[in-house]
Amino acid sequence: MSKFFNGLEKYIYWTSIPKMGINDIVDILIVSVMIYLIVKWIKTTRAWVLLKGIIILLCIAFAAYILQLHTVSWILSNTMSVGITAILIVFQPELRNALEQLGRKNWVTDIFSTENRQEEQEYTARTLQEISRAAIEMGKVKTGALIVLERTVALGEYERTGIPIDAKVSSQLLINIFEHNTPLHDGAVIIRNNRVVSATCYLPLSDSVEIDKEMGTRHRAAVGISEVSDSLTVIVSEETGGISIARDGKIIRHLDPQGLRDELSVLREEKGQNKKFKLWKGRNRNEKKN
Repeated sequence: MSKFFNGLEKYIYWTSIPKMGINDIVDILIVSVMIYLIVKWIKTTRAWVLLKGIIILLCIAFAAYILQLHTVSWILSNTMSVGITAILIVFQPELRNALEQLGRKNWVTDIFSTENRQEEQEYTARTLQEISRAAIEMGKVKTGALIVLERTVALGEYERTGIPIDAKVSSQLLINIFEHNTPLHDGAVIIRNNRVVSATCYLPLSDSVEIDKEMGTRHRAAVGISEVSDSLTVIVSEETGGISIARDGKIIRHLDPQGLRDELSVLREEKGQNKKFKLWKGRNRNEKKN
């Protein structure tokens, strides 16, 4: 009987709800707000992609522990400590920028704001048509251009290197931005949610040896941004007037007007497939309920 009561006491101890005071509630709220702000900040930088990779590694480590995979567990445990130091070194500019923003934000409105600025929206047919029209016209007169279309990976850190625009996408606006000897012609334009959000942006240059030597800085920057994000970049060569597209670390060159439109239409096709999948899932749920 004593063993039974001892076991019962342990069960009650582990399943009982602990008493919570005011201090505990305040502690939980502070930690929750901190986690929320950190995740919200990470989503505006390339660290969001890195966070996904870390989560996958943690899942692998957990599976290795459950399945008693000692070699995998040993490798992961010894590389994690080095990996944390490497993360701090690689993302030192982002961390410094985050600390600088601590005193600038209005935390109350930032926490309770219902607006989702990073919500991905579909690129309309009109937006893609205006971009292709601008690229074709600039190609005819050999006006160099670099137009980045943001997708799921936020480009906030590169947007901040340029000059804010926040204007509706139009071919006239894009042509005017990249016109020779104008203040905004140098650098890249970033487009988000069918709006030009920033111009004269600096992009990371690619170190890939597969890029043709005859391509200049503009093409290397386009490939570079496609290597660190899932963006799609339209490039117009200043030397030849040729139109190219960079995506997933690769570049497609010598596009004719129809080829450019076909490449841009991929953005709408992929979005349409995602919508169909969501609608199909919802339909299956309704069928199950019925």
